[in-house]
Amino acid sequence: MPSSNRDVEPRRKPRQVRAELTRDRILTAAAHVFSEHGYAAGTTNRIAEQARVSIGSLYQYFPNKDAILAELMVRHIDRGTWTRADRLDFSPGSLESVVRALVRDAIDNHRDDPRLLRIMIEEGQLSAELRETITRHGEQRVAEVRAVFARHPDVRVRDLDAAVDLVVFTVELNTHRLAAFEQPAGKIEEELVDMVTRYLAGPS
Repeated sequence: MPSSNRDVEPRRKPRQVRAELTRDRILTAAAHVFSEHGYAAGTTNRIAEQARVSIGSLYQYFPNKDAILAELMVRHIDRGTWTRADRLDFSPGSLESVVRALVRDAIDNHRDDPRLLRIMIEEGQLSAELRETITRHGEQRVAEVRAVFARHPDVRVRDLDAAVDLVVFTVELNTHRLAAFEQPAGKIEEELVDMVTRYLAGPS
């Protein structure tokens, strides 16, 4: 879980296209440097060199590498939406396939760069923007999942809102762990799907 640090706010948000492109180049370079060299060795000088900008230009946008990592985390979180939820089967007996789609989507959202994801988990600091993004994404994800399970005839939990909160937290926590530490997904995915399906279906 990211920790709090007051010195992770970006210095400024670009207003011009050229400045936005420079900022994007710095973030892309930082992701590469952190993955390649690790966080301790991923210095701002290395990031500036990789981005082909001066160190002074980098500091115009970010005060330090913690702020850069916080912004990478914002972007990572903002990518995590359930993009195929509108194609699900809501017929009776299909709950397991719906749960599997949820779990598979969460896993797919975290496959890109396991080493960078691990750095985010272990080294990330909370900026104000990151706090807002976590809250906004959490509310959005819960709303997406609730809309799906509210429509499914096989869901028989006592309290849908509480159930959705538990399911989203459980799936997100476990898929982050699987991806960040590069654990084989097969068996854990099957157990996670089985556990969530049985819980949502209620007592037999």
